[in-house]
Amino acid sequence: METVIETKGLSKRYGTKVAVDNLDLTIQRGEVFGLLGPNGSGKTTTILMLLGLTEPTSGRVRVLGYDPTREPLKVKARVGYLPDQVGFYDELTARENLRYIARLNRIPYKEMERRIEAALQRMGLSEEALRRPVRTFSHGMRQRLGLAELLVKRAEIIILDEPTLGLDPEAAREFLKLIRGLKDEGVTVLLSSHLLHQVQAICDRVGLFHQGRMVLEGTVPDLAQRVLGGAYNIRLEASGPNISKCFDELAGVVRVQASNSHNGVYRYLVEAQHDVRGEAARAVVANGGTLLSLDLEQPSLDEVYAHYFKEVAHAA
Repeated sequence: METVIETKGLSKRYGTKVAVDNLDLTIQRGEVFGLLGPNGSGKTTTILMLLGLTEPTSGRVRVLGYDPTREPLKVKARVGYLPDQVGFYDELTARENLRYIARLNRIPYKEMERRIEAALQRMGLSEEALRRPVRTFSHGMRQRLGLAELLVKRAEIIILDEPTLGLDPEAAREFLKLIRGLKDEGVTVLLSSHLLHQVQAICDRVGLFHQGRMVLEGTVPDLAQRVLGGAYNIRLEASGPNISKCFDELAGVVRVQASNSHNGVYRYLVEAQHDVRGEAARAVVANGGTLLSLDLEQPSLDEVYAHYFKEVAHAA
């Protein structure tokens, strides 16, 4: 695994206000990492420091081996940024905008044309749309064009700030599919969003920010285990005797809830730290029961987020 983003003790203060406090973050090539947290928690300031757009107060940051503060042009040449409101020259067409950006990045003409055509086809922008000025584009089309710009540039790291904000559900699904496809090509994606179900669907790991600090980091099952006490909810229906105590004995099981028998059928909710469906099914049969149904539910990122901030409010 190659580390492409690394921060050590990274902090940013504006006067007496601490925007980012002692951030340690490591992101690998090809990873999709989600930045979560309420407004003002430090996500945007972190992105600005990674791009070299604001200077850290203290700490160390490296992006593709470069210091964004001292070598901002080297970072910008290999990193792409897509904000929630993408800026283009509205009187130009999509192709004209991309040609201008390619010339700024000193891409040779023949190579530029090949990259532009490939990017536009991949983004699914029609020929009719490409002949129109960008000012006529919908928000979703502008987002696609913004991603096409990053493909033309061949960015190794793409930073996205609320990329699906304002998109309808179908457009958002298509856009997330495009982003996920970049992972297979070795592109690293850093995604900041308030839409937690989308973050869960696309991200390998997430980091939760609160008051300038990254308070939680890991996969969604990891965070669910730490915050909720169990990463997997397994629901079973079985006929026969009540065997809830047998589930308690399985390794990794946190707690078991059993409903009252209805015509000899019990319903069980098994909360576990890992997937114990196989062990639970064997326990039913070994104890004289008949397995009628078995479903796995993984806690959502929304549950983790809500529970964490509920605990923070309670502690306060």
